[in-house]
Amino acid sequence: MSNVELTDVKTLRQRARQNVEDGAVTKGYSADREEILRLLNESLATEWVCVLRYKRHYFMAEGIKANVAAEEFLEHANQEMAHADKLAERIVQLGGEPDFNPDNLSKNSHAQYVAGKNLKEMVLEDLVAERIAIDSYREIIQYIGESDPTTRRIFEDILAQEEEHADDMADLLKGL
Repeated sequence: MSNVELTDVKTLRQRARQNVEDGAVTKGYSADREEILRLLNESLATEWVCVLRYKRHYFMAEGIKANVAAEEFLEHANQEMAHADKLAERIVQLGGEPDFNPDNLSKNSHAQYVAGKNLKEMVLEDLVAERIAIDSYREIIQYIGESDPTTRRIFEDILAQEEEHADDMADLLKGL
């Protein structure tokens, strides 16, 4: 058992009627909402840059292992898009606005957009980007701590998939 005291039902009901226009953000939300929104938008930009890089790599893959790599690139692009959608949805839930401005995506992304000249360079750049996302998201999870469990859980789910992507790219790289 924890030392947290539960709020009585009457108080919960009263609080729920205050600031109703804030939607999911209640008085119990203890995170710095502006900072969380900034981190979410930077992560949204990171995911979009990864989608675009993976899509380019999907279409540009050439060589003996191109079919295997292209399938991975496309699968990862679609998964990165799903991550972006989760992040954008959470931004709106917290009363923010997802920044889809193309001019801001590469500026705000943690990962870089590096095209790669050949299949090996493409896989390497994708692996580097995944490693950046892994470290970045792990730090965000630690920063959030218990202050926003919903956002933390979203990042934890995305982190798990980014780790899978890194494993996939490392395996591909070994085969090239």
